[in-house]
Amino acid sequence: QVQLVESGGGLVQPGGSLRLSCAASGSILSITLMGWYRQAPGKEREMVATIANSGGSTNYADSVKGRFTISRDNAKNTVYLQMNRLKPEDTAVYYCNAVVFIGIPVRSLEVWGQGTLVTVSS
Repeated sequence: QVQLVESGGGLVQPGGSLRLSCAASGSILSITLMGWYRQAPGKEREMVATIANSGGSTNYADSVKGRFTISRDNAKNTVYLQMNRLKPEDTAVYYCNAVVFIGIPVRSLEVWGQGTLVTVSS
């Protein structure tokens, strides 16, 4: 019904950059919050960054502040994560998340992408 499809993961050397994209598709009326989460091996999933629809306010994990930038294109229902100065500890599966409004009557739905692997290694 509603899908999030991520792209842009891969292998990068420490200090390098990657840009993740996540496109939402389906019978979507609107999207409120969009965000990126990550899960490293043996660890719990954690929030990386979120961005609101209204005003575009953003929130970042302390570990990525100043290095990662989240943005969104509402016309394309797409959220991006620009990751700079990557470190080995950024290695994880990155998941896209969105809270969408669907249906009649209108209801909200939280959706997750399938995940994309980011590996930071020399």
